[in-house]
Amino acid sequence: MGRWDLAEIHRVGDRVRTCGIEAKRLAKAGFEVYEKAANDYVTDVDRALDAYLSQIFTETFPDDGLITEENSASRSNFWKPYPRLWCIDPLDGTQDFINGDPGYAVMVGAIAQREPIAGWIYAPETEMLYYGGREFGLWQSQSGAEPKILQPQNLQYKPSVILGYKDFHRYGAAFQAAIPELHFEQRAGSFGLKALEILQGTAGLYLYLNQRVKVWDTVAPLAIAQTAGLMCCDLNGQALQYNRESLDPESLTHHQMIVIGWQPVVETWLPTLRTIVENSIASAT
Repeated sequence: MGRWDLAEIHRVGDRVRTCGIEAKRLAKAGFEVYEKAANDYVTDVDRALDAYLSQIFTETFPDDGLITEENSASRSNFWKPYPRLWCIDPLDGTQDFINGDPGYAVMVGAIAQREPIAGWIYAPETEMLYYGGREFGLWQSQSGAEPKILQPQNLQYKPSVILGYKDFHRYGAAFQAAIPELHFEQRAGSFGLKALEILQGTAGLYLYLNQRVKVWDTVAPLAIAQTAGLMCCDLNGQALQYNRESLDPESLTHHQMIVIGWQPVVETWLPTLRTIVENSIASAT
């Protein structure tokens, strides 16, 4: 795998944006919803965009590997020795898409040697494209305009913490009671868009604790977050891993709970947050 070519980087962004524009169009045209498993839904839009992106990336990067959310057979590629592996989530936040809410995104990430190295996230409802990688920095573009360098808003002591819907209902009250200095906010929708809120200074921490997120949900946002200088770890402060000990080998679900934030915020509050989660789990068993 050679070094990234900046024109190629921007072209990947154009493809992700095109996919997001099509998602928004299809949302208005109507779609079918199917249940993959209990409380896990997919639409024919997910499947169509998955096939589209799979074809594009296979043709463009024939020497690379590919895994996508809607092609379960592709998951075995994660364990093969490709020099670079593309991880595609055609609709991150499918439930928001189904509900007509804006919190969904198209995400494509690249991983090499078990490390996220680049990511692209497009939010169709705001027409914002974000992308970044350790070799080419951070970029953003709105409505297809000329890409601009993205400057992280390093508000290290912002007293807000973002939780997903399920985590908020499980831990939110205990967190707020124990740490009144912080404000815990519930967010639905895309994992990737919530991670970007930290980079943009909306909040100081994002916690994902329910251990259902999968590789194609995390590679793009973690690549962008790490490029921005954010700390990405588990509740023990250990780096997030992409190995057989940290992932379910078949579903590619993360075993680790996930913390994303500016280092001073993470280091200040992580011990207390970990204790609250451990006590809540113990009391529920």
